Amino acid sequence: MGNLTGRDLLSLADLSGAEILALLNLAKQLKSGEIQPDFQRKTLGLLFRKASTRTRVSFSVAIHQLGGHVIDLDPSVTQVSRGEPIEDTARVLDRYVDVLAIRTFAQAELETFAKYCKIPVINALSDLEHPCQALADLQTVEENFGKLQGLTLTYVGDGNNVAHSLLLGCALVGMNVRVATPKGFAPDPAVVAQARSLAKNSEVIVTNDPKLAAQSAHVLYADVWTSMGQEAEESQRLPIFQPYQLNAELMALADRDSIVLHCLPAHRGEEITADVIDGKQSRVWDQAENRLHAQKALLASILS
Repeated sequence: MGNLTGRDLLSLADLSGAEILALLNLAKQLKSGEIQPDFQRKTLGLLFRKASTRTRVSFSVAIHQLGGHVIDLDPSVTQVSRGEPIEDTARVLDRYVDVLAIRTFAQAELETFAKYCKIPVINALSDLEHPCQALADLQTVEENFGKLQGLTLTYVGDGNNVAHSLLLGCALVGMNVRVATPKGFAPDPAVVAQARSLAKNSEVIVTNDPKLAAQSAHVLYADVWTSMGQEAEESQRLPIFQPYQLNAELMALADRDSIVLHCLPAHRGEEITADVIDGKQSRVWDQAENRLHAQKALLASILS
């Protein structure tokens, strides 16, 4: 469990492919009850600037099941909301808690916390990446197919933080990854280039054609078209993204044994249809559960 002891996780690229696979194996053992580590007296701090259901609850339950404790560092009731410098907050929290999970807007804030904290800092979502989500996604894929290498995951929609972490994660574990977005909404070119540099024997494709991307894919993945902080753009985005809806027509192009993933919350009738998210190929609820097990494995490995 100790291969990540004391390390930060700001980006999925902070891990190697072997380390991701080791985490997924640990998550499998924790989920089955095969092992039950004990981290009494360990405290996880949650500093969330964005709303959260799955990330907040899964991290809280994970540390509880590991024997530790959680403290909610709600910015609205701490000095962070009154402008205390991040550097000062980081130095103080470093003396109180054993690990810090941060959900925020700017990736730079995470990097500042990591610079001024000796304790591990985990990216619980930023505008750039969502590495914890991608770990749960990969766990769900592996559970269904018994492997990762050689499979193809197709993401359709906005080239956002989830798309970025999927690009990096799939590249690291040898999966083919295709991201289909409307023009002007492609993932960050720097992240795409990084994914391509990490991919050894797999493909990294970014396209504007969702049907081409879905062809023979093993996993079809959707996310909301309007992320937190972009609400003012929602009415403008809807008609642009409509051709990228994950529906039965798109599913018909994928592999016959393909599965459907969505990181939630979902807007049925927008990025995904009700018949697809609630259909027999959907693994969305398993995927949501695996947030708990993947993050539990991450905490256990970091705290060992």
